[in-house]
Amino acid sequence: MKILLVFDFDHTVIDDNSDTWIVQCAPEKKLPIELQESYQKGFWTEFMGRVFKYLGDKGIREDEMKRAMTSMPFTPGMVELLNFVRKNRNKFDCIIISDSNSVFIDWVLKAANFHDVFDKVFTNPAAFDNSGHLTVENYHTHSCTRCPKNLCKKVVLVEFLDNQVQQGVNYTRIVYIGDGGNDFCPVTFLKKNDFAMPRKGYSLQKTLSKTPQNRDPVESSVVVWSSGVEIISHLQFLIKE
Repeated sequence: MKILLVFDFDHTVIDDNSDTWIVQCAPEKKLPIELQESYQKGFWTEFMGRVFKYLGDKGIREDEMKRAMTSMPFTPGMVELLNFVRKNRNKFDCIIISDSNSVFIDWVLKAANFHDVFDKVFTNPAAFDNSGHLTVENYHTHSCTRCPKNLCKKVVLVEFLDNQVQQGVNYTRIVYIGDGGNDFCPVTFLKKNDFAMPRKGYSLQKTLSKTPQNRDPVESSVVVWSSGVEIISHLQFLIKE
């Protein structure tokens, strides 16, 4: 039986936000004010659809976007961590659950040759249409009131685990590695044998440190990290147990 590693992508695998990073491709590296102001809370994917349309209308093509995206830095220690996971594939299954999109994540992982480290990537589906515009859709619909309407990471995690069980795959524990507010919901699903690993100084860590245990009890152990190298030493300890 393996350990399941669940990674967020933005500010976790990579050291920035892929959706805001792509704005570097825009004229003068910024979006028009009316486009910026069109964002409504909880409707980020729709907003990014408008951003991609704007970039396409300005003549920004796939190769230019890909160059920008693959120049994004990895989070400190993350390259070492992913190489460690690759060397120990017999001990880990590894997935990404991200509110980025399939095109961006695919580009980054392939360019850095980490595509084979992950068994599955769950994210908003994206593709280039006939006119060369990048389009993006919501990952799914769900009824969770805590999460943005396009993605509840807890629903994704539970569905993945259910599918694995149907195929005879059980995990000894889950290690959830993330940074953002939308990583809190799946963390509430973790059990006492599992580990929530929030990135130091980011919203997931702040939310976990403020959460009253009686309202949203978090059963898992919480281990804060700043570098992927710290995560390696924790995983080494777990696989020796």
